[in-house]
Amino acid sequence: MPRRETLARVDADLAAGRVPVARQRLRGLVSSFPYDLTLRRRLAEVYRLYGDAAEAGRWMYLEEDRNADETAAFEARYGSPGWRMKALAWRGPEALAATAFAEGQLVAVRTACAKELGHPVDWDDPASYRDGLEEECEAPSGPWTVGGVLAGVGCLVGAAAFLAIWVNGVVALFD
Repeated sequence: MPRRETLARVDADLAAGRVPVARQRLRGLVSSFPYDLTLRRRLAEVYRLYGDAAEAGRWMYLEEDRNADETAAFEARYGSPGWRMKALAWRGPEALAATAFAEGQLVAVRTACAKELGHPVDWDDPASYRDGLEEECEAPSGPWTVGGVLAGVGCLVGAAAFLAIWVNGVVALFD
C-alpha cells in the first residue's frame, strides 16, 4: 500500500480512536522508510497518546527539537548503545539521514557501540552489535503506563466481543 494511502488510514484510525492500529501502521511505515523523520515524529506522537515517554523519545531521538525528558527515558530504557542501535531501527549509512543533527546522533550511537564492544559495528549487520544485546535477556521494557494498560484492556474487550459474535454466528449456522 502506498505511503500516502497508509497515512490516510493512520489519520482515520486515530480519528476513530483505533490508536493501536494507527501505531502498527506507522511502525510498518518506519520499517519501510527508516530515513523519513516525519514518520518517526508521527509515531512518537502516537506513543505520547499512550503516555509512553521512552518510546516517544525513541522515535524522536533523531530530531533536534526532541523533548529532553523523553530522550532521557529512552536512554534509560535502552541502556546500552547496542540496544539503542536495535531500537532506532536504522538501515544504511548515517549519511542518508535527512538532517545533520540526525546524522550526528546516529554516528554517536554507532561509535559508542563500537567502542563498548571493541570492534566496528554496522547498522545493516545486527550481528556486529549483537554482543551488546546479550547484557539483557530480552528487550528492555519500562513501567506500565495508564495508557498502555487501557490499550491492552481495549484489545481484550475487542477480542472478546469478536469471539462472542463469531461463536453466535457459528451457532446460528447449525440451528
